[in-house]
Amino acid sequence: MSVTHGRMGLSLTQEILSHLGLANKTAAWGTLGTLRTFLSFSVDKDVQRLLKAIAGQGVDRIAILDVLTNRSREQRQLISRAFHERTQQDLLKSLQAALSGNLERIVVALLQPAAHLDARELRTALKGSGSAEDVALEILATRTPPQLQECLAVYKHNFQVDAAEDIKSETRGILRDLLLALAKGGREAYTGIIDYNLAAQDIQALKQAEGPSTERTWVLVFTQRNPEHLVRVLNQYQWYTGHELEKTVRARFHGAACVALLNLASVIRNTPLYFADKLHQALQETEPNYQALMRILISRSETDLLSIRAEFRKKFGKSLYSSLQDAVKGDCRLALLALCRAEDL
Repeated sequence: MSVTHGRMGLSLTQEILSHLGLANKTAAWGTLGTLRTFLSFSVDKDVQRLLKAIAGQGVDRIAILDVLTNRSREQRQLISRAFHERTQQDLLKSLQAALSGNLERIVVALLQPAAHLDARELRTALKGSGSAEDVALEILATRTPPQLQECLAVYKHNFQVDAAEDIKSETRGILRDLLLALAKGGREAYTGIIDYNLAAQDIQALKQAEGPSTERTWVLVFTQRNPEHLVRVLNQYQWYTGHELEKTVRARFHGAACVALLNLASVIRNTPLYFADKLHQALQETEPNYQALMRILISRSETDLLSIRAEFRKKFGKSLYSSLQDAVKGDCRLALLALCRAEDL
């Protein structure tokens, strides 16, 4: 067997195996989220329970969390509208007046439409200090095209400026180019056809992209190719060069650009593992990064949090649920544990 034939055989075998993983088959198995549509949903009962929770002598935080963390985002929006119709009061403002601190922040995040939460987090990342390559890239790289379009539309409406303009003014270099390209949402759609020639061309182009004028190559490949193709490129890059593409990134780039490309590679390789790493990092800080914990657990609770939990347990030898129990304090802890849902043994 020739070397070329052996490499192609290995690539084909890896290709077949990559399509057998059940963790990615959300279409067949429904959602891999921890939070699903509440089947016994009664908007009137939920409105009454929330009204009672905030209208008594003491605020019933457990009742509030029990409702909001056991309903889908769509159901929470229905509750919010019904609350206003029945009481002429804004549910979000009523709960903000009744709560404080991290609990108030997580309740606000739960009641906001997903695009509004993403737009706010994106704005904070771009206008904050040192988080654009982390939070902004997380949002722009992990949302579906429709989710991203809605987020950017809300961003423009709420802040009276295109996100692209803020990216241009707040970032620079390859980080700016990466974020702008991701914000355009121009990834190629997966056709189901495996283009081994294009994969080989991309690998060769990345190997040769050494000088300053070749950064465009990295931006193009990482932001335009479909995820299935990029997984193939990442896997075969190591086969052809003898080392992971991430090693080349660390040698070739520095600072925010290096972090952004490594994060993108992580998202492409295994999105649940990427979020498991982010959650672990948030829990390891001296004071837990509550904003990161809230954003990730809420945004992934209806999509792939079960997969994230599995990756967390596998990599760190401890369940996400137990890690939250140990690190997080106060009423916010109840909310985050409710979103996480259960222990992984």
